[in-house]
Amino acid sequence: MKWDEIGEQPCSIARTLSVIGDRWTVLILRNAFLGMRRFESFQQNLGITRHVLSDRLKHLVEHGILVKKPYVQRQERYEYCLTEKGLALYPILMSMAHWADQWMNEDLGQPMQYTHQSCGHSMTPRLVCSECNETIQAKHIKAELTPDYFNYLQQRKTQP
Repeated sequence: MKWDEIGEQPCSIARTLSVIGDRWTVLILRNAFLGMRRFESFQQNLGITRHVLSDRLKHLVEHGILVKKPYVQRQERYEYCLTEKGLALYPILMSMAHWADQWMNEDLGQPMQYTHQSCGHSMTPRLVCSECNETIQAKHIKAELTPDYFNYLQQRKTQP
């Protein structure tokens, strides 16, 4: 399977990776969540080539993760702002940061502190069950294919 076909799988993780599964894309998203909006800021902070940055930003705009808004009318300069769909990716990035803080910190500590503004406390992200609020652990989860999975496979077979 080719990388550009990964989003065609009946797999939620594969479909997500088809949009954000590139290291530059994830770092662009990180910077957007930190308040970065302008092309030049992304380029300077990341040290990414203009061509690659332009390609990744275009991809995120095409998928509705970012929206491109002019901030200087005459010179056609744009800001890239997170959409609701883009904001919904925040828990993924927080989970990645938490994992790295736990498993890859090389005894240097946590490089970023997160404060929950509603309560004012420093916090550590955690994923909880939507029904009982218990912390989710892989050994306590059972994953099962749904009828939609099989419908998807059937639909793919009938398409030319």
